[in-house]
Amino acid sequence: MKPKKNMIILGSLYVLISICFYFVFVALPPVQELGDAYRIFFLHLPFAIVTYIAFTVTLVTSILYLKGRDSKYDGIASSSAKLGLMFCSLTLIAGAIFSNAAWGAYWNWDPRQTTTLILWFVYASYLSLRSAIDEDETKAMVSSVLGIFGYATVPLTYISTKVWSTLHPESGTIGLTGQMWLVILGLTVAMVVLYTYLLWWDVKFKSLEREYKKLQDMAKGGEK
Repeated sequence: MKPKKNMIILGSLYVLISICFYFVFVALPPVQELGDAYRIFFLHLPFAIVTYIAFTVTLVTSILYLKGRDSKYDGIASSSAKLGLMFCSLTLIAGAIFSNAAWGAYWNWDPRQTTTLILWFVYASYLSLRSAIDEDETKAMVSSVLGIFGYATVPLTYISTKVWSTLHPESGTIGLTGQMWLVILGLTVAMVVLYTYLLWWDVKFKSLEREYKKLQDMAKGGEK
């Protein structure tokens, strides 16, 4: 990525997030039911959306790897899983803050909280498994299978509030106005762009690592 393009992306992100944060923490009034505690929702929802996007990318690229055995798809899958785990962690933290403000406890074993924690452990296991396998092709094969079957926890998390009784509020029940939804949309766009930006760089670094490893192997072969 060219430095100018890099600066444009980062600058645009900074401006968009700054404007949204001004509305979240300064301009927007408290809501009737939750007061100021609802403000964490402006981060919680975008974090959750990006979590689902990231793990969906892992699912799709895992399938593509198994179909064509192209290592670039394995690189994208693992990078997206790593970023998805990061955003999932932020989702859990933001959710715990909201839970404490709304119900007096950071953790309630609510179905949405619990299934999100299961989701976190599944993809943490995915990354741990990758780090435990040295051979690249075996690592890619095994983690692709886990990336496909582990995705079942994503829809489970989404439907948990519809299957089991829950404290977790539906987004339409906390009194958000149209202006508030625009701010959430802005932050969601910002988080998706940030995820895409970080994904691009992580995949790029992995590609450079693979090229460097190939050169090392060639050098060792030449010495022999």
